[in-house]
Amino acid sequence: MAAAAAAPIPPRSASPNPLLLRPPVLVVRRLRLRLLPPRRARLVVAAAAAAATTAAAASVAPDDIAQLNHRLRALVRRRDASSSAALSVDPAQAEAYLRMIREQQRMGLRQLRGDGDGAASQEGESDGDGDEGGGGRRKGVVAAGSSLGHRVDPRELEAGEYVVHKKVGVGKFVCISAEDGLDYVFIQYADAMAKLAVDQAARMLYRYNLPHEKQRPRNLSKLNDPSTWEKRRLKGKLAVQKMVVNLMELYLQRMRQKRPPYPKPVGMDQFTAEFPYEPTPDQNQAFIDVDKDLTERETPMDRLICGDVGFGKTEVAMRAIFIVISAGFQAMVLAPTVILAKQHYDVMSERFSNYPDIKVAMFSGAQTKEEKDELITKIRNGDLHIIVGTHAVLTERMAYNNLGLLVVDEEQKFGVQQKEKIASYKASIDVLTLSATPIPRTLYLALTGFRDASLMSTPPPERVAVRTYVSGFSKERALSAIKFELARGGQVFYVVPRIKAIDDVLQFLKDSLPDVPMAVAHGKKVSKNIQLAMEKFACGEVKILVCTHIIESGIDIPNANTMVVQYAELFGLAQLYQLRGRVGRSGTEGFAYLFYTDKSLLSKIATDRLGAIEEHSDLGQGFHVAEKDMGIRGFGSLFGEQQSGDVANVGIDLFFDMLFDSLSKVDQFCLIPVPYKDVQLDINISSRLSSEYISYLENPVELLNEAAKAAEKDLWTLIQFTEDLRRQYGKEPRDMELLLKKLYVRRMAADLGISRIYSSGKMIIMKTNMNKKVFRLMREAMSLETHRNSLSFTGKEIKGELLVNLPDTLLLNWLFHCLADCYAVIPALVKY
Repeated sequence: MAAAAAAPIPPRSASPNPLLLRPPVLVVRRLRLRLLPPRRARLVVAAAAAAATTAAAASVAPDDIAQLNHRLRALVRRRDASSSAALSVDPAQAEAYLRMIREQQRMGLRQLRGDGDGAASQEGESDGDGDEGGGGRRKGVVAAGSSLGHRVDPRELEAGEYVVHKKVGVGKFVCISAEDGLDYVFIQYADAMAKLAVDQAARMLYRYNLPHEKQRPRNLSKLNDPSTWEKRRLKGKLAVQKMVVNLMELYLQRMRQKRPPYPKPVGMDQFTAEFPYEPTPDQNQAFIDVDKDLTERETPMDRLICGDVGFGKTEVAMRAIFIVISAGFQAMVLAPTVILAKQHYDVMSERFSNYPDIKVAMFSGAQTKEEKDELITKIRNGDLHIIVGTHAVLTERMAYNNLGLLVVDEEQKFGVQQKEKIASYKASIDVLTLSATPIPRTLYLALTGFRDASLMSTPPPERVAVRTYVSGFSKERALSAIKFELARGGQVFYVVPRIKAIDDVLQFLKDSLPDVPMAVAHGKKVSKNIQLAMEKFACGEVKILVCTHIIESGIDIPNANTMVVQYAELFGLAQLYQLRGRVGRSGTEGFAYLFYTDKSLLSKIATDRLGAIEEHSDLGQGFHVAEKDMGIRGFGSLFGEQQSGDVANVGIDLFFDMLFDSLSKVDQFCLIPVPYKDVQLDINISSRLSSEYISYLENPVELLNEAAKAAEKDLWTLIQFTEDLRRQYGKEPRDMELLLKKLYVRRMAADLGISRIYSSGKMIIMKTNMNKKVFRLMREAMSLETHRNSLSFTGKEIKGELLVNLPDTLLLNWLFHCLADCYAVIPALVKY
C-alpha cells in the first residue's frame, strides 16, 4: 500500500482573515525608502500601493486560491477539531488493519450465515459491472433464520410479495408453476410477466423490504426498460460504497489514537481464581479478547460483548476494570437505569471486597446535591477508583483524576445526547460495551468487522430455556399462568407497556387474587418507592410485581420464573427479549406469556416481532434476535435517515448483499497518490514574473524555491506558504497567481493519483492510477454539477469534456477549479 501523499489540513487557531490585514512589511519598507535609489523607491511605492489595493479588493471578493484554502480548512474543522487529524497513517499498519477487518468480516459472515468454516461460498456469477473483477459471491440462500443480505428461496414466497431481481428490478411474485416437468417462477412487472427457472430465481431474487413499516415500492420495474432499473441499482451501489469508504476511514482513524499497553497485573491470577463459577468457552474467549485489547494493543479498546442476560458479561467487564485500575487508572460503569446501576454497584462491591485499596462508589440523579458534590471531589482527587452510575456521571461537572476505562451496559437504552457523549470518550480512553441485543448500527459494525466484538452464546450449565407462548389475551389464560407459578412457590412479573394501563391491570389482579401481595413499579414513581417495591419483591414479601419495561434491565430475582406481558404487540422485539431474560434465572424452568389484544388489528411488523420472539426461544439467541430485529425494522436509522431513499431504491436485502460484497473488496476503495515530481502538466503557462513584482520581493529566487519545495511536500505546506506570502506582501499579481495555481494543480493531481495532464482539442485528459470505484465516488460527491457532468472515466484516464477550445490560462483555471472540487471530497475517500 502506498503511503499518504498529503495529510489532511489541520485547523488554524482563530485569527482575523489575513486578507483583511494590512501587510506589515509595507510599513517597514516606507522607513527604508530614503536609502533606496529614486527609481527603485518609486517601484516599491507603486507595488506596495497595488498590493494594498488588491488586498482590499480581495477582502470583498476572495480570489480562487483564498476560497480553496478556506474551503479545505472548513472541511477539516468539521471532520476533526484536533490537530491529530494531520497525522499520517503507516502503510504497513493500515494493511494489518485491513487484514484484521477481512478476518472479522469472515467471522461475522460465519455467524450470520450459520456455517461452520466461515468461508464464503463461491459462484461463478459476476456482478455485471466492468470494474468488479471476477470475485465470487455467497450462495443464494443464507442459513435459515438469517435476515440480513440474503437471497430468497422462491418456494418460501407468498403470492403478492414484492421481490427484486438483481438484473431486472422490482416485481410482484405471482406463483410457481410446472411446465414440461420443470418448475418456473412467474413475476409480474409493470409491462409484462417474467418466467424464471426456480434455480435461476434462487440466485437472483431478493425480498423487497424497506426501512420502517412501509413495504410497498413506489412502482414496479419494466422488463422492456432495463436502463431505469440500472440507474436505481447504481445509485444504491454508490450509496453502499460511500458507506464502506466512510467506515474504512473511521476505522483507520482509530490507528491514530495511541496509548501504551497496560501491564499485566501481578494479582490477576488471584482475582481470576476468585470467580465462583466455571466460565463457559465463550466467556473464556471474551476474557482473552479483552486482555489482548488492553495489554497488547497500543490503540484504545472499543469492544462489544454480546451475550444474554446472565451469561457473564459483567465478569468480563470486572476483569478489564481490574487491569486498568492496577495500572493506576479509574473506571466508569454506565447503566441506563438506577436499578441496573445499583445492581452493578452491589456486584462490583462484592467482587472487589477482598481489595480494600479499590474504592467503589455509585453516582446517580437520585442523590442529593451535597452527596454528589462530595463524590465529585473524591473522584477528582483520585480517592475513588470505580464509579458506577446512570447518565448523571456524564455531567459536565464531573472531573476524573485519571480515567482509563468506560464500561457501557445496554447502550441502546440511552438517549441521543448521551450516546454522543459516550462516543466522545472513545477517542481517548478504552471502552467496553455490554449488550444482550445490540442496536442495529452496533450489530452491523460488529458483523462487518469495523468494530471488535465477542459473542457469548453458550449458556451457563444451570440455565434452561424459557418457554414462550404467544396468544390473544384472555383473563382466564393470564390467571392460569399466574396461579401455576404461585402454586410452585414462585413470583410473577406482570408487564404492561403504558403506565396508564397499570391501574386497570392492578384492579383486575386484586379482584381475582385478593390474598396475594402485589406491588407496582414504573418510571413515574419516585426512585425510592421503586427501590422499596423491588426490595419487597426480592425478599418474597411481594408475589406479583405489576410494572412497565422499567424492569427489563437491572433486576435479578431468582424466584421470579413467570412473566405475563399484556399488549405485547406494543413492545419492540429487543425489549421483549430482555424482558424474557428476567425469568428462569435460577435454573428453574421459566415461562413467558406474550398476550396481544386482537390479531386482526396487528400490523405486519408486530406479527413478525411476536413470531420472532417465539421462534428464538433457545438460550443465547440475543445476537440472532438483534439481527432479526434489524431485518424487521429495517436499517434506515443505521447511518441516518438520508440513507432511507438509497435503500428504497433496491430494498434492504439487495442493499445488504451489495454492502457485504463491497466490504469483501474494501481494499479497492483506496486512493493511491503519485510522487509530486512525477506529475507532468503539459500546459504552456509562462513562469515569468513582472519586473515590478520581482523588485518588490525581498529575495525572489529564494521565495520561488520555497514555493516549489512547499508544493513538493504537501498541500498543507503550500497553503501555509501562500497565506504567509500574502500576509507579507499582499495579494500577488496575475503572473504570480498563475504560477501558484500551477503548483496547486500539480500538488492536487499528485494526491489524486494523476500523473499527467494534457489537452487534446476540446478535451482535457488526465492519466491516473485511480480505479473506477473511487472515480465514481469522487464524481458523485463533487459539489459543482458542471464538473460532474463533464468528467468521464475510460481505462486509466479521466477525461474532461469542454465546450470550446480554451487558451492555456483558462485551461489552467478550469483545472484548478475541477481538481479543487475533487480534492475537497478526498476526506470521504480512503488515503493511505
